[in-house]
Amino acid sequence: MSFRLWAPAARRVDLLLDRAHAMQRRQDGWYVAEIAGLTAGSPYKFRIDDEIDVPDPASAFQPEDVFGPSEVIDHDAFVWRAREWRGRPWEETVLIETHVGTFTPEGTYRAMIDKLDHLAATGITALELMPLADFAGRRGWGYDGVLWYAPDSAYGRPEDLKTLIDEAHLRGLMVFLDVVYNHFGPEGNYLGRYAPTFFTDAHTPWGSAIDYRVPQARAFAVENALSWLGDYRFDGLRLDAANHIMAIPGEQSMLQDLSVAAGELAKATGRHIHLVLENGDNRASLLDAAQEPPNGKYRGQWNDDYHHVWHVMLTGELAGYYADYQTPRMDLARALASGFVYQGEISEFWGKRPRGEPSGELPPATFVNFLQNHDQIGNRPLGERLESLASPEQIEAALAVTLLAPMVPMLFQGEEWGSTVPFPFFCDFNGGLAEAVRKGRKQEYAWAYEKYGDEVPDPLDPATLQSAVLDWTGRTPQQDARLALVKELLALRRKEIVPRLKGASFGDAEAADNGLLTAHWRMGDGTTLRLIANLSDHEITSTLSAGTPIWGGASEQLPPWSVVWRLGG
Repeated sequence: MSFRLWAPAARRVDLLLDRAHAMQRRQDGWYVAEIAGLTAGSPYKFRIDDEIDVPDPASAFQPEDVFGPSEVIDHDAFVWRAREWRGRPWEETVLIETHVGTFTPEGTYRAMIDKLDHLAATGITALELMPLADFAGRRGWGYDGVLWYAPDSAYGRPEDLKTLIDEAHLRGLMVFLDVVYNHFGPEGNYLGRYAPTFFTDAHTPWGSAIDYRVPQARAFAVENALSWLGDYRFDGLRLDAANHIMAIPGEQSMLQDLSVAAGELAKATGRHIHLVLENGDNRASLLDAAQEPPNGKYRGQWNDDYHHVWHVMLTGELAGYYADYQTPRMDLARALASGFVYQGEISEFWGKRPRGEPSGELPPATFVNFLQNHDQIGNRPLGERLESLASPEQIEAALAVTLLAPMVPMLFQGEEWGSTVPFPFFCDFNGGLAEAVRKGRKQEYAWAYEKYGDEVPDPLDPATLQSAVLDWTGRTPQQDARLALVKELLALRRKEIVPRLKGASFGDAEAADNGLLTAHWRMGDGTTLRLIANLSDHEITSTLSAGTPIWGGASEQLPPWSVVWRLGG
């Protein structure tokens, strides 16, 4: 068995098994060792300069967390049941974002399997997992991962994760993974000790930036993506905060390399593989939902603009980045008509500089639209959901727009039945780092601590994670009705929207001062999809446009917060 470690700053590296085995240094900074007779399950570490023992940065599993030994994993040993699975076309995607540790009371990969039938019956087609790369401690959102190749042991073993994915595929569900390639977490990352050139002097909001000019750093990220897509058979990846991934002016970026490599895997296996960005820069030039397979571009992007305009409209909140959306109905019309709200306009929040690129020529399905996600809930001091901030009528109107529009919709776990369980920020650091997190939160949310005092959850308290665990047993009649509504909307989407989505294009949208919103899109089969919505608290009289009603009434009198969809003329 071959062992390799890129440690250009180390003078000596030993492989620790039953004893220390000296590794041979090559001129390119790699240390290598060949060990005969080693089997899967064997623990190992690397010793650097007789000073520090570290896990493998490409460890496939860490049974004792990030400070313990790495475990040899034989990915080929797993027997897949859904061997014929090749995925689903992007147009069929309906995402639900989930956190393994709070999705069920058990908080494990295997416990999630029991809920897959619920997702499929609801009309969801894609399960998205928040990051799994091993992070320090037993509780966390996953964005502080330090061992990118190792699914966190807090949730189970690698074969448990594979079983979850296999069972999802057997039910026709795709599985996506959120991956973080813009930084490493603050605890348990030793790369700076033996490979300092992995990082630049620049900083992201969460740690040192990764220097993707270094070939080894670029290969580490691309090969990690291929491991999740190949070894685990994830159907897609969502790349966190891509605007903080270092790009090289005039050269092909790591993002493009990753897309090309994933496309090659898709061609070789005959699979649908989907890549999605989170990118605050709104770079439309990186996107193309119609590129099949990926070849340098990304299938879609989380559309924060879409979320923000709805949030401002439904809550009236204008603090922070919401201040950029002072005219939410007009901004919503722009998002429906051409994707992003900010397509080069000056953003006050983003440093009073131009933000975004024109996006109206892209397919509508390029945009992943949502009303809630982990960030937008969890970055609130109390972690409360939209259910606690807006009326049921408002939320249901927003759902009727979001789930039937020709963009890809995404829900957050429990949103399909209107769960009110909060999702506050939580982590599991120790010592000075734990206190630094507490201090930072109290500084960032000083107003909330002044207003709510001890009601603001302590992110280090295990009870904070427990408060976020979904309650699958106590749905109210109102929540049952919400679930029925979402099922009805997604069934209609599957019947009327999905077959026409490939080849669809943006049309136009208008928002009137009285709260009337109208929009239309040219669908792939030549029909026109039309939206008429009353997004106000009073009745509006409107002349209904041509086409056959597929949702909502046929009357010209539109009640408050009502939505009508028509298809045809």
